[in-house]
Amino acid sequence: MIGLRQSWRSRQGLVYNILMFALPIMAVNLLQLVFNAADMIVVGRFDGSRALAAVGATGSLINLIVNLFMGLSVGTSVAVAQAYGARKLEDIRQLVHTSIAVGIMGGLVATSIGLVFCAPLLSWMGTPEDILGLSTLYMRIIFVGMPASMVFNFGAAILRAAGDSRRPMYFLVVSGIVNVLLNLFFVAVLRLGVAGVALATTMSQYLAVVLIMASLMKQEGPLRFNWRRLAVHGEKLVLILKIGIPAGLQSVLFSISNVLVQSAVNSFGTTMVAANAASSNVENLVATPMNAYYQSAITFTGQSMGAEDYDRIDQIAKLSTGLVFVTWFVLGGITLFFGRSLLGFYTKDPQVIELGMRRMKVLMSLYFTCGIMNVFPGLTRAMGYSVLPMLSTLVGACLLRILWLVTVFRWYPTQFVLFAVYPVTWTLAGLGQVASFFYARSQVRRRFMTRAPSEVAT
Repeated sequence: MIGLRQSWRSRQGLVYNILMFALPIMAVNLLQLVFNAADMIVVGRFDGSRALAAVGATGSLINLIVNLFMGLSVGTSVAVAQAYGARKLEDIRQLVHTSIAVGIMGGLVATSIGLVFCAPLLSWMGTPEDILGLSTLYMRIIFVGMPASMVFNFGAAILRAAGDSRRPMYFLVVSGIVNVLLNLFFVAVLRLGVAGVALATTMSQYLAVVLIMASLMKQEGPLRFNWRRLAVHGEKLVLILKIGIPAGLQSVLFSISNVLVQSAVNSFGTTMVAANAASSNVENLVATPMNAYYQSAITFTGQSMGAEDYDRIDQIAKLSTGLVFVTWFVLGGITLFFGRSLLGFYTKDPQVIELGMRRMKVLMSLYFTCGIMNVFPGLTRAMGYSVLPMLSTLVGACLLRILWLVTVFRWYPTQFVLFAVYPVTWTLAGLGQVASFFYARSQVRRRFMTRAPSEVAT
């Protein structure tokens, strides 16, 4: 009985720790959603459905270019969490400075790619001619802010890996409020339209990176950042890239499939593009907590790996799964029930609202599978296996979506069939991610059991 009580208390403590860590991340994600929604609402209300469509048409393409570099920050999260769990202080110092250097370089490369290729890629996607120029302008201004966005994400990954998820939240609250105020000034007062929204976002990103870098420079201990020590340590870079490149490629592959889906959405015209953009923003009310569970899974599993507490990983997996289901049931239901009212914030066009609801009903039906697909790669990567989640996404999401678009959607080119591609691929990719987790878990345990007793003791 005593053992059962201790186990129950341990599980309760883990639930509390995960929630206390996840809630600030969730708050950050929800605040980002609110601030991004403010961008869409301001431009949609003050500049019309055409401007709303112009901004919405760029989302999947921006993610495609950015996600490879953002994936590298996952490598930082895992590497720092494992070093933190093992109390390897010098490793943490080198990882901090290497990560910031990678963030700066990655941001500059992403900016160059975005500025050069955004116009031809938008054209290739079949972006409607009446919004192509506005979409190109929006993307070019947004990509000027990529260095700030990249460095902020690496800095936030460092703090979260050490268990601090609150300060990134505070910094994003400040930058987000500034973003909203600048949106209103640039769009409602100066009438700059999509350019004003993009300028507000870019300026707020640079404010956020100033705040997080100032925090790291004042940090005590191995997390402290010093510009004089900024360098790329080869061994730490390899460690980051080992986890980060497959994570980034997974995001890129996922984004490629979303770009192709966006191209299919574009074929239905500007009204459908606007409805798709508004609906996807509303659906993020459910998606953002899932991302918080993913970040929590990486941090807690990485620290458990560093401390060699493998039983705790099983508990983290079970609790993460339970949180995904509860979130889908509660927030998914709220989103559907208030869907029309929420879409009404973005536009007054009844046709846009109706089309947005069609998409939302299809996606929300099995949205928990999206959560499973997102959370389990965090568990697997934190155990040191990053290629398996990438392959699961490649087959279950990217390749299957392409196959769906060139077969099922071509045979039945309706909006329902197009949006059904999401729950179908989420389910299959999610099953692959769960299988990858159990494989990685068995390999980690096998390695631990076969080590010499003296090695285990050390």
